[in-house]
Amino acid sequence: MSVPPSDPVPAEALELRESASRERREKLSSFLSDWQAVAGLVLVVAFFASAIFAPWLAPYDPNAMDIPARMSGPSWDHIAGTDQLGRDTFSRILHGGRVALYIAAIGVSASLVVGLVLGMIAGYGPRWLDNLLLLLFDAVRSFPAVILALATVALTGPSLTVVLAIVIITTIPSYARVARTATMALRHTEFILAERSLGASTPRILFHHVMPNVIGPLLILAAMEVPVVVSIEAGLSFLGIGVLPPQASWGTILNEGYLVIRDTPWMVIAGGIPLILTTLGFTFLGEALRDLFDPRMGRGR
Repeated sequence: MSVPPSDPVPAEALELRESASRERREKLSSFLSDWQAVAGLVLVVAFFASAIFAPWLAPYDPNAMDIPARMSGPSWDHIAGTDQLGRDTFSRILHGGRVALYIAAIGVSASLVVGLVLGMIAGYGPRWLDNLLLLLFDAVRSFPAVILALATVALTGPSLTVVLAIVIITTIPSYARVARTATMALRHTEFILAERSLGASTPRILFHHVMPNVIGPLLILAAMEVPVVVSIEAGLSFLGIGVLPPQASWGTILNEGYLVIRDTPWMVIAGGIPLILTTLGFTFLGEALRDLFDPRMGRGR
């Protein structure tokens, strides 16, 4: 018995596939032709690589002391100098990047998920619930991160967990507001109204239809929020209410360097460079992704 020939792919489907493939190639070409996007990608990859492989890249134990070489400047043995205890600054910077990556990865992921859920509920729920959640978002944003951290540390004591909690709490409103605005723009569209008329439940509408259309802008926002989170961690550690010594952190390196800045400026310089490069990298990459996926918000290049 002969097998019936399969139906040929409609010309419209082939044209749609080719159009989508051409659009992806154009976006990739546009991304690679933007020097800021490429520079941001290189800096972000360097940040992740140096943090993940710090135990293998660091030439010394970050807590190993060499008293005769204390507060020395850059040399072949210590390319970023040493601190007041003779610890290698470059090794401590690499291990401090692991703390920054840990805070950024968990803090941004948790705040994005919570903000996404709360924002969709606010944008799709009844008016009274929207107003209540907006009041909550505004109340959280009205507290500066440092003041909130000081109040929390007074009750619990400084720790990495406190820093992580402060980061998550203070960054949730940013994601929630973006998710709320996008959800409100979608709730009266035809495909959402059609789902409601077919009896689809609210959770199904939110997580199967609204979320895929909302998550894109939030991911771009997350890329631009990473340097903010890293700066919060460094700032709290600089004030002594974050990561505790002897654990290496960019904030503690800056704090220790500030105490001996008149004797040697290298610790402050070495501790500030990774903060600057990380901020530039994620800012450039976030702006490039925003311009790529939302041309209306581009920079007019």
